[in-house]
Amino acid sequence: MATLDDVRKIAGSLPGSEERATTGGTAWFVRRKPYAWECRPWPSIPDDIRAILATELVVAVKVADRMDAGALVQMEPDVFLRTTTPWSEPKVAFRLGAIKVDHLAELVTDAWRVQAPRYLRDEFDAVADSAQASQPDASQRAPAQPSR
Repeated sequence: MATLDDVRKIAGSLPGSEERATTGGTAWFVRRKPYAWECRPWPSIPDDIRAILATELVVAVKVADRMDAGALVQMEPDVFLRTTTPWSEPKVAFRLGAIKVDHLAELVTDAWRVQAPRYLRDEFDAVADSAQASQPDASQRAPAQPSR
């Protein structure tokens, strides 16, 4: 089960990411563009989704296109909610308590990629590539010695 602190930790690791308190709750931006935010039960949101937002913590993230959002909703309808409002499209909202932390990391990072300028994406990729290169491949490790 993921928490808002998990979102903070993931977003805080992304270059140029900034957390802000907004009237709708906490939101994360890169170069003044929102990529993840807490959802609130605004009057313009459909009643069924507003009921969920009133009782659970829901986060929304930017996605590359509407098809990506639709696919997530179809694959896991108990986790992902259909569009809450037409603003900030394309996006997908999800129940934070129902998502695994590794999937949350993927969603937040992908949302950041949608909004981040190329130089920040390149910086992030360079750090990730160097971290991956510094870890030895399992096939290159010495086999374990049998105990006697």
